[in-house]
Amino acid sequence: MTSPEPRAPRERQIGLFLLGIAVVLLVSSVTWFGSDRGGIGIAQVAVGLVVAAVGGLLVRRAQPR
Repeated sequence: MTSPEPRAPRERQIGLFLLGIAVVLLVSSVTWFGSDRGGIGIAQVAVGLVVAAVGGLLVRRAQPR
């Protein structure tokens, strides 16, 4: 049995951090729609989804197989 790579815990922490940022971006985007700035809200949702995808990828890569 091989031990996981030493980078795995760090990748998991970074992935979880990025997922937290994505949640904040997605939840706070509602304020832009409420202030009649829908374009900024749409851009913030798009960035939040990209950040969530990268964070999810890092968390999945860090899982032991």
